[in-house]
Amino acid sequence: MKTKTVHYPWYKKEDTDAFFALFQNNLANFVIIAVTMLGLGFPASIVFGKVIPGAAVAVIFGNLYYAYMANRLAQKEKRTDVTALSYGISTPVMFVFLFGVLAPAKAITGDPELAWKIAVGAAFLSGLIEAVISFSGNWVRDHLPRAAMLGALAGVAFTFIAGEMLFNTFAIPVVGLVSLVIIILGVIGKVVMPFKIPASLFAVVIGTVLAFTLGYQSPSTFQEGLAHIGFYPFLPSLVAFEGISYLFGALIGLLAVILPITLYNAIETMNNVDAMAAEGDSYDVRESQAVDGVGTMLGAIFGGLFPTTVYIAAVGSKWMGAGRGYSILNAVVFAIAAMTGLIAALAAIIPLAAVAPILVFVGMSLVVSSFQSNEKKYFPAVTIAMLPYLANYVMTRFNNNAGEVVAGISEGIVPLGQGAMFTGIILGAITVYIIDKKYYHAMSFAFIGAFLSFIGLMHAPKLAINAAPDFSIAYIIIALFLYYYGWKQAKISTVQDVTKKVA
Repeated sequence: MKTKTVHYPWYKKEDTDAFFALFQNNLANFVIIAVTMLGLGFPASIVFGKVIPGAAVAVIFGNLYYAYMANRLAQKEKRTDVTALSYGISTPVMFVFLFGVLAPAKAITGDPELAWKIAVGAAFLSGLIEAVISFSGNWVRDHLPRAAMLGALAGVAFTFIAGEMLFNTFAIPVVGLVSLVIIILGVIGKVVMPFKIPASLFAVVIGTVLAFTLGYQSPSTFQEGLAHIGFYPFLPSLVAFEGISYLFGALIGLLAVILPITLYNAIETMNNVDAMAAEGDSYDVRESQAVDGVGTMLGAIFGGLFPTTVYIAAVGSKWMGAGRGYSILNAVVFAIAAMTGLIAALAAIIPLAAVAPILVFVGMSLVVSSFQSNEKKYFPAVTIAMLPYLANYVMTRFNNNAGEVVAGISEGIVPLGQGAMFTGIILGAITVYIIDKKYYHAMSFAFIGAFLSFIGLMHAPKLAINAAPDFSIAYIIIALFLYYYGWKQAKISTVQDVTKKVA
């Protein structure tokens, strides 16, 4: 008997808002990459001729594959309301690769081109590691409490996405605040914009017009942007393998940065896929992690040096009612924008304050979803899993000077922020299992926390043996406490069972 095929549309009107949200999210990252690399002394030929096209290849591949996955899920479950996973460069990981891999490589070698090759090799290796990690993706998700995973993810959304972008929104209130209210009116309030223009597009247009009209953007930015227009072809090369040779030689110390941030990236994808499952679209974690890994490696072969991930923006897209069309359109537009230099032009013309409110909405969506998709009793676990990212945000913004800057505030900020994703999940899981009175399960996560602290994945600046002894000891003591209460609970249960049998 032939299975009936569901008519899952290639594109629908709801995809338009979601497209602009995803495109602008990626565009903001591309702008940061370009500005930062030029500021670090990398020539425009590498930035716009190699890095941007390579990163675009990774984005194109992932978006098209996730559109394919969405159609497969729609046909499998006979639904037309499936939303494709959002995908792009991981923002926190991007900063780590910029300042933890690329900048040190340039400082050590003194050669921008060689530093770029080393960073490309690091990205390829990171993608390979995540592809290998993907084999255990579903197992990890099944053994981690949802409140812990979503809470840690909400921490990223609250600080780096909604919080950071809200700061940018209020930097130019006459642009950002107006754009933010337009987003709230159109997306949350369901108010139809003039001429039925998508709210996100309308917000960017109005914000940009206000910026130029009131003098916050200079007309010269048009000339600056147009100067970058040209032809930048996608050209594969073997520089990634040349770069890897240095990572296992003179620059082996960079591996201590690559491994933990790759584990973080794999967990970020796992959490974001889980967030979508909570919204009704259940994708395979292992396949998603593998796609991210392959996309990162493919981007590196074309000159890109930033790992990719499933975005939390997928939740916002789901709320918008998007399907697969926004993902396909994002791939097409990025292909054109990267090859023509349009990304650089748009980056110069559109003010960040006009784009930031869209990302504020994306961050809000995930924080709300993290609570809504869990029972009320788990709210404390979601909350405590979010908190380490407050410290991580402070650390990241002060970079290597974090210890000096925040020492007068609290000595706990830096170690709490180091490995914040792992810390959030560990604390959240312990809290979940204490709420459920599963003390042995909580004990297991305390021991995991001790191990991660011991090797430097949490509460330490780098991988090392006995990297954070105070924290390792603290988690071991916690584990012993939890073991005692688990033993006590088991003893009480045994007595109760014996009493029932006697009665």
